[in-house]
Amino acid sequence: MEKVTGIAGTLAIALAIIAGVVDIPGLDTGLVLLILGIVGGISASQDSAVRTFLAVLVLPVVGAALGGIPAVGEYLNAISSNLATAAAGLATSLIARRVYEMAMAGIKGVTG
Repeated sequence: MEKVTGIAGTLAIALAIIAGVVDIPGLDTGLVLLILGIVGGISASQDSAVRTFLAVLVLPVVGAALGGIPAVGEYLNAISSNLATAAAGLATSLIARRVYEMAMAGIKGVTG
């Protein structure tokens, strides 16, 4: 399973960069990045959750700041936004896993 999640993460990074530079017709890049992020987050460490949440918040701001650079700013902004979308998918998996773990711990506490 870790190979699949690792490949999904790598594909998300590659797609984020490629789609930030060239338009891919017929592909909903945001949806694909989100799904790859979710799959990549299935086996992600809960220890890195805070860094992932921070990436979701910071990447769009960094992209907007880089957007003013002549000739390459538009691409850097798009790449950063795409990476934030993939990170949001990963964060979604981490949150869902954490909620599941909390629910299961609560059920175990009730049933003894």
